[in-house]
Amino acid sequence: MSFTQYQQATARLQRSELAVPGSSPHMFIKASESAADYIFLDCEDAVVPDDKPQARKNIIAALNDIDWSGKTMSVRINGLDTHYAYRDLVDIVEQAGHNLHTILIPKVGTSEDVYAVDMLLTQIEKACGIKHKIGIECLIETALGGANVMSIAQASPRLEALHFGVADYAASMRARTTNIGGLNPLYNCAGAIGDQWHTALVQIATACRAFGLRAIDGPFGDFSDPEGYRAAAHRAAALGYEGKWAIHPSQIALANEAMSPPESEVARAKAILAALKQAAKEGKGAAQLDGKMIDIASERMARCIIEQADIIAAKAIS
Repeated sequence: MSFTQYQQATARLQRSELAVPGSSPHMFIKASESAADYIFLDCEDAVVPDDKPQARKNIIAALNDIDWSGKTMSVRINGLDTHYAYRDLVDIVEQAGHNLHTILIPKVGTSEDVYAVDMLLTQIEKACGIKHKIGIECLIETALGGANVMSIAQASPRLEALHFGVADYAASMRARTTNIGGLNPLYNCAGAIGDQWHTALVQIATACRAFGLRAIDGPFGDFSDPEGYRAAAHRAAALGYEGKWAIHPSQIALANEAMSPPESEVARAKAILAALKQAAKEGKGAAQLDGKMIDIASERMARCIIEQADIIAAKAIS
């Protein structure tokens, strides 16, 4: 390991993140009773301009009046290039910040975007006597954000996670797509197998793991296609992502399943630890399991899987 290491962000279970429009309060109770680990109440793209002031009020009331026990609560503010963003932060955090865990910033392009939100949050928390530090999460959904993802990941000690916003990212890149989060079939010409979002996903995951953040995959627009959603979630999970958005309640269970290690993986991880423990007793630095060599790197991978399984199990008990 390098002598330079970064502190891990606050640990939160974030397999499924349910997006709920702030302009649709009739959805709030169902969201609170859902199996989603994480919920963000949206001020941005899911709310038309004329409804934004009322959506803000709805979100404040929901955070204060609804029992969100067992959920991590976030709010997606409007973009920093709009005249809505400062009001989102000031009104919501001043009036409901005691019940809020994180702020999700859309279309982050530079580290200065994060700095600006951090500055306002710090002032509001102090003025209102909010005892906990509200976290920041960033949506990487533009070419500028993708180009600056490494500096964004280091922008604030409040920063907890980066999300891949595939729809706006595709528009920013002028990519030809057929579905939010889906793949253009022409990308895989002549039977080749590939994922046009692979590079962006890897860049974001690398930034997250280098600087101690959680990596979260964004939306899959066709909620009538559970297999397409499942495939996208499994691709992200294989790259190290620990969560995915659900834009429809039917996608919550799919995300929870894809982002939870299968029992077979957990069992093998435990077997790896047991085999290495036995090897250490025998003075060996490596061992064999099922005809394959395992060593200290295998132990690190195994511990990641077991740690995730333990967090999921703890939630099931609580």
